[in-house]
Amino acid sequence: MIIIVDALNKDRFGDLLDEMFKLRARVFGDRLGWEVEIIDGREIDQFDRLDPAYVIGLDDEGHVVSCVRALQTTGPHMLSDVFQVLLDGEPPLRSATLWESTRFCVDTQRLCRDGNTMKAVSMATCELMIGSLEYARRSGISDIITVIDPVVNRVLKRSDNAPYDYVGSTKQMGKVPAMAALLDCTEERINRVRAFAGITHDVFASEDAVRDLLTARHLAESGRVTAPSDWSAMILSDAQEPLPTVLVEDIQDYCRAQIEAARTEEERADALRLVGVLVREGIHPALHQVVFQN
Repeated sequence: MIIIVDALNKDRFGDLLDEMFKLRARVFGDRLGWEVEIIDGREIDQFDRLDPAYVIGLDDEGHVVSCVRALQTTGPHMLSDVFQVLLDGEPPLRSATLWESTRFCVDTQRLCRDGNTMKAVSMATCELMIGSLEYARRSGISDIITVIDPVVNRVLKRSDNAPYDYVGSTKQMGKVPAMAALLDCTEERINRVRAFAGITHDVFASEDAVRDLLTARHLAESGRVTAPSDWSAMILSDAQEPLPTVLVEDIQDYCRAQIEAARTEEERADALRLVGVLVREGIHPALHQVVFQN
C-alpha cells in the first residue's frame, strides 16, 4: 500500500518519515556506499528540509518497505546542486511541471525475510512506481527527472517503464555509477507498469486507514497486545473478526494515556480513532468508558 507524506500531513506521520530515513541510510549509505550524511542511523539531507513529497510503500504490518522523494525543479534540487557533474556542463532543466525524483529504494531484506522470494521485491518496486507516477500525474506534473544507477535503470526497462531519454552522461558516484533519466507521467506509462506487475487495484491507502494501522502496530510492539498476521487487512477492510484475547484494563490504560497526552486536536482525534477501531474489532465494550471519561 502507498501513502503520500508531504508538508500538509508530515506532522501526523513523523513515525513513517523516521522509519523511511533509516531505510535510506541502510540502502544509500551501507549498501551502495554513496557519500551521504548519516546521523543516528538516519539519512537526511538539505533537500528534505524543503518540504518535498514522499511516496512511501508499506507492507501488511505497516513497516516502510519502499520510498522515493519528489521535489520541484524550480528551486534547489539534487541534479542542480549535488549531481551537476552528470550534466556535462549543461544547465539543469527547470519547469513547474518537471519534478525531480530521488532516493528511490526498496527494503529487500524485509521483503525477502521468512523465505519470501524476490517476487515480493518486484511487486513492491512496481507498486512504488505506480504510486509515484499516479501521484505526479494527478498533481499536474508532466515529467520526472531522476538520478538512478544502472541497476535501477535495468529495473525500469524490465518493468516496461524505460526512460524516454537521458540527460548528460553516466558518472561514478560512490560504489556505483549514476545517470539522469527522464520519464513522462502519462496514463500509458502507468498502464504499462500495471500490466507488467498484474496490479489492477488502487495502490493508495487512506491517511486514516494508515494511521489506524500504524497505531495498532505500535500498540503491538509495546507488548500490550499481540497483532495477528492479517492486522492490516482487518483494519483496511473493516473486517469484523475479533482481536486476540488481551487484558482490557491494559488497553484502557493505554488508550486513556494516549488521549491525555494529546497536545493538539488532531492527536486527540487519532487517539479516539484508535478506541473506535478496538471497539469495532470486539476488544470490549468497556473501552467506550475511555471516551466518556475524557
